[in-house]
Amino acid sequence: MRVLLVEDTTGLGEAVRDQISEDGHAVDWVQSLGFADASVKTTSYNLILLDLMLPDGHGFDFLKKLRATGDATPVIILTARDQVSDRIAGLNAGADDYLVKPFDLSELSARVAAVARRYRGNPNPLVRVGNLEVDLGDHRISRNGQPVELTAREWALFEGFLQRPGILLSRAQLEDRLYEFGAEIESNTIEVYISRLRKKLGRSAIVTVRGMGYRLEPDEH
Repeated sequence: MRVLLVEDTTGLGEAVRDQISEDGHAVDWVQSLGFADASVKTTSYNLILLDLMLPDGHGFDFLKKLRATGDATPVIILTARDQVSDRIAGLNAGADDYLVKPFDLSELSARVAAVARRYRGNPNPLVRVGNLEVDLGDHRISRNGQPVELTAREWALFEGFLQRPGILLSRAQLEDRLYEFGAEIESNTIEVYISRLRKKLGRSAIVTVRGMGYRLEPDEH
């Protein structure tokens, strides 16, 4: 996924960014609402991790503005404010989940995965596509009953195809899933990862449409 992290505390921001990146997601980290507002206007995100107390305003105002424009991007609030009234206010403002600081980073990963599944319209972590059985919760795959090991970036790319099976995805769309804004990307990076996925999932698992992109067509053998 492409994730926007809005957090002004440097230490926590670095820890969250590194955790979410290790899970295979591309993370754009900003430290103010002004930069957050500019980011959502120029980039399509799959999830926003939002602190409340920021140097230039309150996260609730940003969230309310986001929802008022019809933007349904899932939002998880990260805050030290642990009163029940604060949680209710956050949920009423349009948040999808609420995590109180300090929190365990593994719990954050689980919350991110759960929200992502809900927005894909598939709350069940177990899905089957062709001869592939996929556990979305544990990031595990088996092919014809045999386990398949994917790296974090391979998983991130494969998950993008899983979300839109049979739909053509361009190189730019796939790069957005793997890399944060401003990252240097080699010209053949996507091709390299596609090749690795084919070796693990079957040669015909991902079809190339020359000059346009790729789509998932799981190998049945």
